[in-house]
Amino acid sequence: MKHGIAALAFAALASVAGGQEEEQRGLVSRAEGAFDGYTLFAPLRSTTTYLVDMAGEVVHTWESEHFPGNSVYLRDDGNLFRACRMKNDRYEGGGQGGRIQELTWDGKVVWDFAFNNEDHMHHHDYEPLPNGNLLLIAWEGKSKEEAFAAGRDPEHIGTLGFWPDFIVEIEPVRPDGGKVVWEWHAWDHLIQDFNRGRANFGDVTAHPELIDINGDHRDEPPLSEEERKRQEELEREMRALGYTGDDDDDKDEKPESGGRPFKGDWLHTNSIDYLAEHDLIALSVHRFSELWVIDHSTTTAEAAGHSGGRYGRGGDLLYRWGNPRMHGHGTEADQKLFRQHDARWITSGRDLRLLAFNNGRGRPDGDYSSVDEILLPFDAEGGFASGAGAFAPAKPAWTYTAPDRTSFYSSFISGAQ
Repeated sequence: MKHGIAALAFAALASVAGGQEEEQRGLVSRAEGAFDGYTLFAPLRSTTTYLVDMAGEVVHTWESEHFPGNSVYLRDDGNLFRACRMKNDRYEGGGQGGRIQELTWDGKVVWDFAFNNEDHMHHHDYEPLPNGNLLLIAWEGKSKEEAFAAGRDPEHIGTLGFWPDFIVEIEPVRPDGGKVVWEWHAWDHLIQDFNRGRANFGDVTAHPELIDINGDHRDEPPLSEEERKRQEELEREMRALGYTGDDDDDKDEKPESGGRPFKGDWLHTNSIDYLAEHDLIALSVHRFSELWVIDHSTTTAEAAGHSGGRYGRGGDLLYRWGNPRMHGHGTEADQKLFRQHDARWITSGRDLRLLAFNNGRGRPDGDYSSVDEILLPFDAEGGFASGAGAFAPAKPAWTYTAPDRTSFYSSFISGAQ
């Protein structure tokens, strides 16, 4: 399960620059009525995973040889799933992982599985399933030529190639193996209206179930000098925290046209969550500022196509929300999500909802974060609404922002429960 408590804030010791004394940080707030439990976290630049109680006291730790690959999960039996950050010469970017380990309560590694080679690399998040398997987010490598043939604007293909995301279900084979039992690839569900002579050409607005291979940059103007400096500062901050690789700036793509830098990481899917009741997968797609829902009930063959599965649509997107411009609808005023993270299912009676940490970077009214709860247009018999209702709701069912909105802001990472 995923662990975290909104009413409890905790941070590890932080070193103060200039050799000053370390600043002690710990429990910040515990309001009356806070949900009782524990918080599990793995600092990015630490090989230790911590479990803390509601008083902010450390009750258990696990040690590793590796920095975390972002996500940790505590199983009901007390074992820990922990992603590890590994080196890969082809895939270097925010959230890189590449390895999953399972540790017993006393720290013994009982499963050590690498999903990290020239062809693919796990990144960001994974999801333990009720059957004992795991769903992993991963990059797969496509060459510049493959991306161009698929309809990608060549000015937005970097020298590092093109890395569309895919989802893979792994059956653990202990102590160090894993069997792929299901997979879904974004690459199988593309559309584009940029180049009539290339694959996937079609009417983007007529097919919101497909992914526009140029959607990430369609409406983006060149960065201003101020925006570019801000972006470079953010990237330096992410590298310092250990979120992105320690790669040199010359690995960034800087188009001569003044366009936005582009590495291979096209979608930057940063979270995955599974809903067993309806066999659905929710994805947080950072580059598109959207939440996507896909059908897990398909076979791998059906997931590569456009029919089959419980909802009859194969691996096409069943639902998407947050930024309708990514499928040719709406304007900037209709965008609701801004570089969000950590999409999680919430079920209440017959309602189907998603919760996300909306980072808020690039909002028209200024940068501030919110926690947004979305009521999906779904019923168990008919599935997801089609037509105009497919883009509902017009606004979140519930939102949290701070009284002083700008006092609650994280430009990247973060989450909420």
